[in-house]
Amino acid sequence: MSKAMKIAIVDDEQDMRQSISQWLALSGYDTETFSSAQDALKALGPDYPGIVISDIKMPGMDGMQFLKKLMGSDSALPVIMITGHGDVPMAVEAMRVGAFDFLEKPFNPDRMTELAKKAANARRLTLDNRALRRELSDGGQIMKKLIGQSPVMERLREDILDLGQAEGHVLIDGETGTGKTLVAHALHAVGARAGKKFVLISCAAFEEDALAKRLFGPMQPEDSQLPAIEEARGGTLVLEDIEALSDTQQARLLSVMNEQGTPAETRIVAISNLQQQDKTLEDVLRPDLFYRLAALRITLPPLRQRGEDILSLFTKLSEQFAEEYGCDAPQVSAQEAAQLLQAPWPGNVRQLINVAERAVLQARRGQGTIASLLMADHDEMQPVMTTEGKPLKEYVEAFERMLIDNTMRRHKGSIQSVMDELCLPRRTLNEKMAKYGLQRADYVA
Repeated sequence: MSKAMKIAIVDDEQDMRQSISQWLALSGYDTETFSSAQDALKALGPDYPGIVISDIKMPGMDGMQFLKKLMGSDSALPVIMITGHGDVPMAVEAMRVGAFDFLEKPFNPDRMTELAKKAANARRLTLDNRALRRELSDGGQIMKKLIGQSPVMERLREDILDLGQAEGHVLIDGETGTGKTLVAHALHAVGARAGKKFVLISCAAFEEDALAKRLFGPMQPEDSQLPAIEEARGGTLVLEDIEALSDTQQARLLSVMNEQGTPAETRIVAISNLQQQDKTLEDVLRPDLFYRLAALRITLPPLRQRGEDILSLFTKLSEQFAEEYGCDAPQVSAQEAAQLLQAPWPGNVRQLINVAERAVLQARRGQGTIASLLMADHDEMQPVMTTEGKPLKEYVEAFERMLIDNTMRRHKGSIQSVMDELCLPRRTLNEKMAKYGLQRADYVA
């Protein structure tokens, strides 16, 4: 359970402070009260773990002055202002200065609780993002996230340290779920630009005109963000889904890169998520842009190539989820360990995270097996090519055949026992056995 958000209540009237505090405490919030804005300011720092509810009309420093002070210290701190009945101009001014919302006296306590919940959720997200940014700016911490002792992971960490110190642009590719964005953060964190701006844009998340504006501008008076090229100046600009750039935007990006000269003022880290059997990134990007980006390249290894890393990752993840859900981590049998090692893992580390969480939830209920989770994932797999150039479907079919064959041998041909372990209906099991040429008679003792 996450810790309850604090709510600082600021009002010069004691009865009002107490009534608001008691009401919100019943909703599970940790409240603290202040009789003046001056007292509250002493306790409210830039990373205050909560929100503020303040009256506007107070002696000494009034609510508007208080709000401006808070926004100057932490512009993302949610502040709910309490205004007098019908004082619309004051409420509008408070919102303009940066208030999260306002309550007009006399207000409905349920409305206050609803606003407090929204504000607390927003604050929690802000604080989580700040903590993540601090963590990702620490090169040592982020490298610890790249867990694994396999040769391919040792080589990946070495590549990150080497390319992190280089000045050139970088292309990161690999199968879905392998951690390409994490590697982009690591490249920035271990290099000379670590203390400078890190800006990440998903090219696939925008329509073409919106993407052009977000990347290159121009800015309008009402815009609150600089174009990404300007925002990342001197630091690192990460372009996820680089294959989504149109020909026009590719030309503009290349022009910007050429204007920067050598060494580049802003480093471009391009991430490719292209997963097509008949196209490579080289086919999609114009050649001059592709070769500029791919001069330094990192290809992330798929999980199925990482050997014993799979078991250590599964153990670590299941222990984390067990702690989160307040139960014991599932015990992995030798048979299940073999299944984890031999699974094709189409979703890579992201899939492993999901399987570990579901395994913990299954174990808590005392039902299900790891094999059934892997089988369910494979049934939902979309056609895709592997980094070895073979259709992933071939790996999945080989794994499914092995899984059914081993389970049939272990249960000496008992169809019901195999159905129970693999969580497969009889018809599906029959279809898969026919597909793979497996006969029940071959397993009966």
